[in-house]
Amino acid sequence: MRVSTRGDYAARALLSLALHTEAAPTSVREIAERTGLPQPYLEQILLALKGAGLVRSKRGVGGGYVLAREPDTIRLSEIVRAVDGPITAGDFGEPHTDGACDHEGQCVLLTIWGAAGTHMRTFLDSFTLADIAEMAGGRIAWPSLEEN
Repeated sequence: MRVSTRGDYAARALLSLALHTEAAPTSVREIAERTGLPQPYLEQILLALKGAGLVRSKRGVGGGYVLAREPDTIRLSEIVRAVDGPITAGDFGEPHTDGACDHEGQCVLLTIWGAAGTHMRTFLDSFTLADIAEMAGGRIAWPSLEEN
């Protein structure tokens, strides 16, 4: 399982908005400068995030993007899903459907892959944008890299 570059960039862009919650919208150029992300790619990602209802945009002079909701209501899993689609360990189908268990051991593996996707979704669900902003500011501990 891997979070794509799009998923990482989307999270970084929204984190930038969460860290700079001024009343005025933030331009794509400003977000790109603060995050070091390529502006043309960032524009595409922000459009996907807008479509998912995670950001709002304002056109014209003084325009840009703002978070559509409070950072403590935006989960990391939502951000990833908005640009990458469903969080899964693979596209293998469900056990016991459409002949999925016709081959030796296949049902066991399908169940394991499904459980792996569930664990990843649960882990990403456990972080809000507000949590990540607090971690970035050193106000709360980062997640442990040790296995549980």
